[in-house]
Amino acid sequence: QVQLVESGGGLVQTGESLRLSCVASGSVSNINSMGWYRRSPDKGRELVGLMTRAGSTNYHDSVKGRFTVSRDNAKNAIYLQMGALKPEDTAVYICNCIVGRNVYWGQGIQVTVSS
Repeated sequence: QVQLVESGGGLVQTGESLRLSCVASGSVSNINSMGWYRRSPDKGRELVGLMTRAGSTNYHDSVKGRFTVSRDNAKNAIYLQMGALKPEDTAVYICNCIVGRNVYWGQGIQVTVSS
């Protein structure tokens, strides 16, 4: 089992930045991909960005150039640096990791961007 704990969410204004963190604990010796998803009432759940253990990344088109995913494999952590935030980025952001064939999810953390 793997537990994921997110931190860093909150309320910001349009154009501001925010950094989310997620730390994995438990059976973390073989984590492959780690990533961030978000969930909102109008869009459902969508991938924001992910990074494999080798460092390859993938981003949702709407956040390219504004958001950056980074990992610290020694700490089993993943970060999401969000810049130039827009009201449409408002969502619950959820950390995710894949270990073997198992997918684990965090509880999620609210990010609200006011206009």
